[in-house]
Amino acid sequence: MTSELTLLVLRLAFLAVLWIFVFSIIYALRSDLFGTRASEYQRRVEAQSRQQTFAGAENRPLPAAAGGAPAAAPAPAGAPRPQGNATAAPPRKARIHLTSGPKRGTEVLLGDEPLTIGRAPDSGLVIQDDYTSTRHARIERQGTAWRIVDLDSTNGTYLAGSRVTGSAELPAGTPVRIGTTTFELR
Repeated sequence: MTSELTLLVLRLAFLAVLWIFVFSIIYALRSDLFGTRASEYQRRVEAQSRQQTFAGAENRPLPAAAGGAPAAAPAPAGAPRPQGNATAAPPRKARIHLTSGPKRGTEVLLGDEPLTIGRAPDSGLVIQDDYTSTRHARIERQGTAWRIVDLDSTNGTYLAGSRVTGSAELPAGTPVRIGTTTFELR
């Protein structure tokens, strides 16, 4: 009698574990395929495009000093640079330029923080297609160089046609493909 009861309990426990496994797979697939609802996604895309339009303005110097003095006119191209206390123009910030895909022509400025790329709404660069994972890749600075890190994406991250495993140095002008989107560092 106890062996039959034990066998029944083991069968039910196995069945419960099996169903938990099945539901966890379904949940993972659902969240990867349908990360956000379409209306919510559209609102986020509109907000992000507005944010990217004005994102460069915060990094540019103001045209007039705080005291209201007018800004100096730029020197002609062939004129010598003044010596002394004049400050050199800051180097141009690195940016990602999307060369193909639904957001072609978009540019994202890179700062000191890593840029996450994927379908998640909290990603720095949201790419909404069937071949992009929720958190697909990350671009980060290492010293003066930039690196791209594949975050164990399902369909892979390709740098100049070769699949990235782990991380790889990201040279300027080299095409990177994630899903149906291609971009490059400039």
